[in-house]
Amino acid sequence: MTAQLSQVTQWFDSYKGTVNKSLHDSAKPWTKIFDLVEQRTGVDRVKIFFEAKLRSELMAFEALEAKLIEIFNENPIVRYGAASFCALYLIFGYGAQLLCNIIGVLYPAYVSIHAIESSTKQDDTKWLTYWVTFGIFTVIEFFSHVLTHVIPFYWLLKCAFLIWCMLPMENNGSVIIYHKLLRPYFLKHHASVDKIIDDGMRKAGNVLNKSD
Repeated sequence: MTAQLSQVTQWFDSYKGTVNKSLHDSAKPWTKIFDLVEQRTGVDRVKIFFEAKLRSELMAFEALEAKLIEIFNENPIVRYGAASFCALYLIFGYGAQLLCNIIGVLYPAYVSIHAIESSTKQDDTKWLTYWVTFGIFTVIEFFSHVLTHVIPFYWLLKCAFLIWCMLPMENNGSVIIYHKLLRPYFLKHHASVDKIIDDGMRKAGNVLNKSD
């Protein structure tokens, strides 16, 4: 894992260096524009480039999302056909676990980025609630692998559960689970858990100070 992270870091540093070199190349037509923007804003041109690139990709995703929604709304056959295909694949297809996790992670992650970029905090709370529910369910699932073999159509049921948790409605599954199960347990035990965490952090700090 460490080696893979190191490779990713090296690739990103190399890519960042290439971008930086290109943005400072006087022969390129965009260099003078970046000179002016960097001078007026005081922000490094590489950071400006990556922020602009991220925003353009988000806009492309938004356009694609809007087009897909339009197609699904105007064509019930496409909507029901896609749902039927996913359901059958989750029952009989190879790699059903991967498809289920993509559905449970990809769209929520994309919408969470929108929530982070928006000025309101209501959507932040909504998707934080989803990720708390998703994380706890994932931990339980990790220690209960027997569920995937015992429960029929497990990946279809899990996918339906995750969709219920992310439904675009006020009281979706994650909100109900949080307020009915997680929040009461948290309010009851968070003081003792906070104390354990603080003690652990203090002991870790003492060990690090001694090693210095």
